[in-house]
Amino acid sequence: MPRPASDPLAPATSCAGCRNGQPLDFAFAYAYQPIVDIGRRQVFAHEALVRGPAGEPAASVLAHVTEENRYRFDQACRVEAIRTAAALDMQSRLSINFMPNAIYRPELCIRSTLEAARAHGFPIEQIIFETVEGEEISDGKWLAEVLREYQRIGFLTAIDDFGAGFAGLNLLADFQPDLIKLDMDLIRGIDASRPRQAIVRGVGEICRELDIRLIAEGVETLDEYLCLADQGIGLMQGYLFGKPLLGACTRAESLAWPQLPG
Repeated sequence: MPRPASDPLAPATSCAGCRNGQPLDFAFAYAYQPIVDIGRRQVFAHEALVRGPAGEPAASVLAHVTEENRYRFDQACRVEAIRTAAALDMQSRLSINFMPNAIYRPELCIRSTLEAARAHGFPIEQIIFETVEGEEISDGKWLAEVLREYQRIGFLTAIDDFGAGFAGLNLLADFQPDLIKLDMDLIRGIDASRPRQAIVRGVGEICRELDIRLIAEGVETLDEYLCLADQGIGLMQGYLFGKPLLGACTRAESLAWPQLPG
């Protein structure tokens, strides 16, 4: 839901969503997909991807999310992602999608996340918050404020689907995250597309100047991988490296690492 128009310094009791502790009436689980560091041959992070309890697609879960339960779902997702990652003894970073439109006041809405991290012994500096895939952001400056608060607390931050319309240069001008994830539609067939190569090269130059690490999403073929590696992109995610695993995480030794020529 949109940011409330009331004073952001008003008492916490003004936040109706924070007072509503009713449990969700549907269940969900998590699958984890690796984000790899091709230079170090390590798993840089795992992105937590919501699924149905038996691995059903995310859409089957998101169909239950309404304006009334959006906040509770967002909070439950964070807690469950951290709990499951800790239970799996995840050694990499953990990337959690969040719903900016479910945030009332970031300094208050983050409390359950901090409590979950402490309870399960998962370091907050290993948690990445990335904007949820495909959610339209009506107020880019509000999103920048949320991300800035998360960064101040000690979390890593990522802009997801960069170049897909809602996450673009205007947002980047207001806030510089730790990571930018290039939209997979921009990556698809990049090896055969000069315009895509030029765009990615330009974004890469901007990120280097702003000290932002770039992640290529949706890497599926060896040719895409070789093209991206040639452009200096060292973090990648996609089926070429590993599919999401329900209730499990990928170890570096189990990955089939593509080889660069020469």
